[in-house]
Amino acid sequence: MALYEHVFIARQDLSNAQAEGLIEHFGTVLSDNGGKVVDTEYWGLKTMAYKINKNRKGHYAFVKSDSPAPAVQEMERLMRLHDDVMRVMTIKVEKHEEGPSAVVQAKNAKDERGSRGPRRDDRPRN
Repeated sequence: MALYEHVFIARQDLSNAQAEGLIEHFGTVLSDNGGKVVDTEYWGLKTMAYKINKNRKGHYAFVKSDSPAPAVQEMERLMRLHDDVMRVMTIKVEKHEEGPSAVVQAKNAKDERGSRGPRRDDRPRN
């Protein structure tokens, strides 16, 4: 079996629970076809660079899998038919990176330093 990374964007009018339910649903599709979900990440509702189907935002999800090609093809086919999924991208990789993805690492770093940084009044004056 081969290693894959999948990213998909769901419509903005879904709730967070519904978007996470899509991750589980498509993970089940992989499992039913002989694949295995290694890891999943829900990246949240993000603003897109351009409108897709009249949506400015979308729920982003990331799935790492170890699956045969027919399982991935079936999952992609069902994603493209699903009304709530706007975009899908699958990449075959040599190995999965350990730990969280770069998106989650950047989000955690932003949370640690605060969303805005120092205010003007807080800066030292000369």
